[in-house]
Amino acid sequence: MMGKRGKVIVFTGDAKGKTTAALGLAVATASYGQRATVIQFLKGGGYTGELFAKEWLTPYLEIRQFGFGCPYSAAIKNGTIQCIQCGKCFGENRRPGSPFARQAFEYATQVVTAGESQVVVLDEISHALRHKLLAMDEVVSLLVSRPEGMTVVLTGRNMPDELLQVADEITECVPVKHPFESGIAARRGSEY
Repeated sequence: MMGKRGKVIVFTGDAKGKTTAALGLAVATASYGQRATVIQFLKGGGYTGELFAKEWLTPYLEIRQFGFGCPYSAAIKNGTIQCIQCGKCFGENRRPGSPFARQAFEYATQVVTAGESQVVVLDEISHALRHKLLAMDEVVSLLVSRPEGMTVVLTGRNMPDELLQVADEITECVPVKHPFESGIAARRGSEY
């Protein structure tokens, strides 16, 4: 359960685990009967494990994806095939002029302004900033204007210094060893 003050938490770095850590915090919040909202920037796969979990934790956990969906989403979701890492979803999501990051940010602004969530996760927001799909000043403004008891969690590689300066807590995920290095592909229930 988050304290009354709330804070800005950052999970960044080159290793896996940033989204997983943020989701763990959101699930813990929801399990105490408090509201957690996860806003996934530039993700639209529709088949990741966290989307199944939200069904059990409704109405306390909300997860919204804003991104181009995977063309193989239905087959991956039902377990017929695994993600083949074709990259179609990533390319479309990061295309200049893509509307997804703006839609996600507008929704995040609504959620933060409403003040009903104790935890708000802005998953992969660093990518939206790095690809210049959002302006830094508007993100910083949202963070500093959040309600007093709200915790906002930011995830993504190469988190900009401006966001690190606003953060109360920063965790850097560092790669040590991962099955990918041995040629083991992403696995359902583990990586997605």
